[in-house]
Amino acid sequence: MCGRYAASRRPEDLAGIFEVEKWEPEETLEADYNVAPTKEVYAVLDRPLKDADDPRPVRQLRTLKWGLVPSWSKTPEGGARMINARAETVHEKPSYRRAFASRRCILPADGYYEWVTGKQERDLEVEGKKTRPRKQPYFVTPADGSVFAMAGLYEFWRDRTLPDDHPRAWWVTCSVITTEAETSPLAVAPADGPHTLAEIHPRMPLMLTPDRWDAWLDPSRTDPEDLRGLLAPPEPGLMRAYPVTTAVSNVRNNGPELLKELAAPEEGTLF
Repeated sequence: MCGRYAASRRPEDLAGIFEVEKWEPEETLEADYNVAPTKEVYAVLDRPLKDADDPRPVRQLRTLKWGLVPSWSKTPEGGARMINARAETVHEKPSYRRAFASRRCILPADGYYEWVTGKQERDLEVEGKKTRPRKQPYFVTPADGSVFAMAGLYEFWRDRTLPDDHPRAWWVTCSVITTEAETSPLAVAPADGPHTLAEIHPRMPLMLTPDRWDAWLDPSRTDPEDLRGLLAPPEPGLMRAYPVTTAVSNVRNNGPELLKELAAPEEGTLF
């Protein structure tokens, strides 16, 4: 799954990486090293500009709320639970299938966090000596330092309790698509820790390599069967993972120190 990630790149840098044609400086977000559900996040999408005469899709960098709210929802309350969509079923689930057909996006990240229960902690839990095992967070990121382009969906939701001209009349929300975690060796693995992504967690965000960006964002591609071919995981061996401070477990903590690699898992969380 993807429940927390880091996104520190500046919008002008993202615009260059993804060949963005339009972004609004007033929508600039601060670097966020602990992105949690319901936060505002950057998304890259192809869509015609509002009130423009030219109907062609324009590559845009937008800010969306993480936690998808389907257009047919009566309230937005379920959005916080819909942060992930499974690649295996996204084409058929009522909450996601319309967005999958025509409202796909890329959610740029530095990488994502995942938590592992240490072996010693698991043993104690099995023996009934510890009921709340301490978990060691790991940061997963492209080994070459490139952007982690997560496949995403976005949706519009109209708050009928507000007038049309109200700035919050429309919600634009998003979800991260996840897939089965890789079982092949990491490009760079910690000496004392997991050696595959599957050892960290059975799911992972679906990363799109640059050769798939245009096809994924193209709103003219609407055939679900055709689109499902884009959900194949990238070639293995592109990622690295390393332990980071347990401070990241508290969403109130935010700063580049959360990405600092630890020499070994913190005491009590050994893999």
